[in-house]
Amino acid sequence: MNTEIFLNGITVEQLAKALSPLLNLQQGGQSQLSNEILTIDEVCTLLSCKRSSVYQYSKSGKLKKYGLGNRAYYKRDEVINALKPINH
Repeated sequence: MNTEIFLNGITVEQLAKALSPLLNLQQGGQSQLSNEILTIDEVCTLLSCKRSSVYQYSKSGKLKKYGLGNRAYYKRDEVINALKPINH
């Protein structure tokens, strides 16, 4: 199977300009995911734990909690970064 692509009559700059929107979409999706705001139930699902555990992690400072009104929210990237490797 031949995996080579030949482009005739197009400069490198034109190719970069044509591919730029596709690359921005791909990168934008990743940054949007990392900035995603989660509810406590979504954090429970992500970490496979109970609500009481998330409350305890927040109280102890392991997870940073954000609020709006009487609701608690968490940033996905901060929840993921709070996970630490376990060395046996």
